[in-house]
Amino acid sequence: MIIIGAGGHAHAVIALWRALGEEPLGLLADDGPAEVMGLRRLGTPARAGEWRARGVERACIAIGDNAARARLGAELSRLGFALPAAVHPSAVVMDDARISDGCVVMPRAVLGAAATLGPFCILNTAAVLDHEGRAGEAAHIAIGAVLAGGVQVGARAFIGAGAAVLPKLVVGDDAVVGAGAVVLRDVPAGTRVAGVPARAISA
Repeated sequence: MIIIGAGGHAHAVIALWRALGEEPLGLLADDGPAEVMGLRRLGTPARAGEWRARGVERACIAIGDNAARARLGAELSRLGFALPAAVHPSAVVMDDARISDGCVVMPRAVLGAAATLGPFCILNTAAVLDHEGRAGEAAHIAIGAVLAGGVQVGARAFIGAGAAVLPKLVVGDDAVVGAGAVVLRDVPAGTRVAGVPARAISA
């Protein structure tokens, strides 16, 4: 297992794999410290193919930027890496929920009945995606966010820490919901909203 990324999210991902009893080999990152939580930076993601050729079979992307995570996921898949999901032991995942490759489900997160995480999603600490909800590819549901039943989150969308989204609403592709927002209506693709109730804001 090799970790892609050396920023803040990498700390959480390394801790997650260790909670699962696995010690990653090291990190690939374009920048950042030479070592994170005792793991050395072994080069850049551009060298991932070399590590695959050396026999490293699995990778986990520990990068918070949604678009970058999706792009790297496609490249690592092309190189032949397996990209297993990681689910913290304290997370609550219903039996019929679905978690795709490359996802990370952090401590005390909840994935409800018939809910789905698309590839490379982050369901962060204590976040909730309730029954029949869906998060698209590389979406990020941040710490403590609560998405009620049936909420649909688009690809690469970001739901900020502590936000709440009412049942059956749609948050479109690449949309951003600010921290602590309360979403009462659909959020169109590419739109940024914040506040209580949530309203569109400029970038």
